[in-house]
Amino acid sequence: MYAIKTESLTRRFGPLAAVDGLTVEIAEGEIFGLVGPDGAGKTTTIRLLASIMEPSSGDAWVDGRHVVRDADAVKDVIGYMSQRFGLYADLTVMENLDFYADIYGVPRRDRAPRVERLLAFSNLAPFRKRLAGNLSGGMKQKLGLACALIHTPKVLFLDEPTNGVDPVSRRDFWRILYQLLREKVTIFLSTAYLDEAERCTRVGLLHRGRLLALGAPDEVKKLMPGGIVEVVSPTPRSAAAALRAAFRPDAVSLFGARIHVASPDPAHAVPIIEKVLQASAVEIAAIRRVEPALEDVFVSVLSGAQLDTANGQSR
Repeated sequence: MYAIKTESLTRRFGPLAAVDGLTVEIAEGEIFGLVGPDGAGKTTTIRLLASIMEPSSGDAWVDGRHVVRDADAVKDVIGYMSQRFGLYADLTVMENLDFYADIYGVPRRDRAPRVERLLAFSNLAPFRKRLAGNLSGGMKQKLGLACALIHTPKVLFLDEPTNGVDPVSRRDFWRILYQLLREKVTIFLSTAYLDEAERCTRVGLLHRGRLLALGAPDEVKKLMPGGIVEVVSPTPRSAAAALRAAFRPDAVSLFGARIHVASPDPAHAVPIIEKVLQASAVEIAAIRRVEPALEDVFVSVLSGAQLDTANGQSR
């Protein structure tokens, strides 16, 4: 059975299609990552699936419930954590959990064991009396997640849950998500971190409301034609600038001290790259062919989509 299913799901704001004909099926117990640039439609998609917003057309079901006709029933079986989760800064950790338990109608007799489990689950037990406003960014995110789980949802929607969180807190947050997967909770999340998308069962690339790629991370990587040449240089910005002048600018990506050059023929590209950098007096510490990361693939797919759009407009 599918935990989430959409058929031609569309949401328009005037002439703008924020979500445009989205069709996808997500299995129970899956962790699905929706990735795309700002304005791609990720948040709107999650709001449609959480029955917060009605579609302009198309259909969607969550746990077998229609997001419009059965909106109240959908809200009973989901947890939802927005980009800016509504914690109350002047309430303690415990008071926030109690407040959300009241909102979700969790019976008093069932509340104490659930709260204790969530506090242990999120490592927040030592901070139960601390005001939410005095928590670190990572701890606020974990408290937000605990509040979203207080009623034991079957499907969890997370909108960029680790945005702006330090790497250690991100790791802890993902540890919690993997524990939820073992309990058969279906997780649908949007993320701006492509290394996080690699951890998902499947990923979808959304651009201007349309789904451009869908599949397991390894499957999505196969969508990229050619391959990647990685250059390591002590002056990476200078190296990237020189390479962007010689190749298509969108074929060159900078990752710290590493530069990735996408090419349909990596073997042929290596001597050209060496020649370009030598002519620009840029030192090369290493140069080699590497497997594309999801970020390389998404940059390539997005560049192709933008080129198609430009060609369509020019016609």
